[in-house]
Amino acid sequence: MSERATIVEVVTGTSMAEICAGLDRATASLVELRLDGVRDLDVAGVLESRRTPVIVTIRAAWEGGHFDGSEEERLALVGQAIMLGAEYIDVEWKADRRGLPSNPRTQLVLSHHDFDTFPADADDRVRAMLAERPHIVKLAVHAATLRDCIRLRDLMNFDHPRVAIAMGAYGHLTRVCPWLFGSCWTFGGTNAPGQSTVSDLRDLYRVESRSSNSALYGIAGQPLAHSASPAMHNPALAAAVLDAVYVRLETADAAELFEVADAFNVAGASVTAPLKPGAFARVAETDALAKDIGAINTIKRETDGWHGRNFDVAGFLAPLANRGRVLAGTRAVVMGAGGSARTAVWALRSKGATVAVAARRVDRARALQAEFGVEVVAWPPAPGWDLLVNTTPVGTWPAVADATIGRELVTGACVYDLIYNPEETTLLRWAREGGAETIGGLEMLVSQACLQFEWWTGTRAPVTTIANAARDFVARAQKQ
Repeated sequence: MSERATIVEVVTGTSMAEICAGLDRATASLVELRLDGVRDLDVAGVLESRRTPVIVTIRAAWEGGHFDGSEEERLALVGQAIMLGAEYIDVEWKADRRGLPSNPRTQLVLSHHDFDTFPADADDRVRAMLAERPHIVKLAVHAATLRDCIRLRDLMNFDHPRVAIAMGAYGHLTRVCPWLFGSCWTFGGTNAPGQSTVSDLRDLYRVESRSSNSALYGIAGQPLAHSASPAMHNPALAAAVLDAVYVRLETADAAELFEVADAFNVAGASVTAPLKPGAFARVAETDALAKDIGAINTIKRETDGWHGRNFDVAGFLAPLANRGRVLAGTRAVVMGAGGSARTAVWALRSKGATVAVAARRVDRARALQAEFGVEVVAWPPAPGWDLLVNTTPVGTWPAVADATIGRELVTGACVYDLIYNPEETTLLRWAREGGAETIGGLEMLVSQACLQFEWWTGTRAPVTTIANAARDFVARAQKQ
């Protein structure tokens, strides 16, 4: 197993000017030059301009590339790069390589890519590549499930330099934790499904300083592409000087989550929709709060198995407690009737608040009424509350002008909006302008992250680091 992996920065373009500009901007110690889409390709010119070792790739259209000339023309360009001493050449396993020249200065990366499937005969293909004894064997396949990461790891478990990539959301682990797969490289860019940027690989996931000794944490659920958790937890782990990384574990199947977590020795994970009930049913131990609620949002590996906790309630209550708000006797209205509403209702009732639920889906509001004995009020909720809690997604970026209710109805002492992007929603702005106290979802998000971090690591959470990272994440998300 490779203890350290190198980040390869992928440079693409449709002209020599774009390729050379990309080379000038590159910050990684190894660059892949994707030359298959370059109209005015000058192999000698691009190799002369390199400042770092390069992998020259002229990918065939029949394997996901952009080269539209003949195969003879393409292989002639590959051969030219070899004769000019490119440090590495990436050539497809299916290509006819018999006419390619050899050069002791150039190492061959023999690769196979399948953007649609994880082939049933992938083991046969890998054995065929290994039989040729190239310098590096590279396999990139489409992951249809998170379990495919286990299959890929086991398939590529041999004593030879290799790169193993599962493309797509389910393969995130293969890109940010290459050491788990024995990969000598991981590729940074935006040109392949599931690829992370070089800056994220280097600065967020700290790929080049992590190894098989690093602890592994993550967020599990689906979808996760826009989760702020990796952006918060990885800086927190770095600030605490912990040899650990936090990743996305994309799945809607609780059984699959625990299978993969066991296979890769995951130390702990945040659990989000739709996995909370299924995860609760599979842990060996929970606290009284999680039992009362019937759901967990955090798991941790212990010697006797997995333990679960629910930090949703504590995370929800923390911003209110930080402001000294006394909830006993408070008239609270919760807007919405989903999972977040259930948490809010339980939390508020546990502190003695009088709670009503208002939702467009009256049947779901009635379900909360049956479970908790709360009142159901008409939609939209009329003024007369002390605390208004929005658990709906209305007002989330990019629809930031939207609000759950009309401005004339935002009249009360405190408004709490669980949305964290943007940090101040239209609902909160109206409340602030009307003189109400406001609480944004970012505070709850940070509170939950701090509680999880401390339970997993036994280390005091760097609150300021986590909060700043969350704000940076929101700011970046709004620019995309």
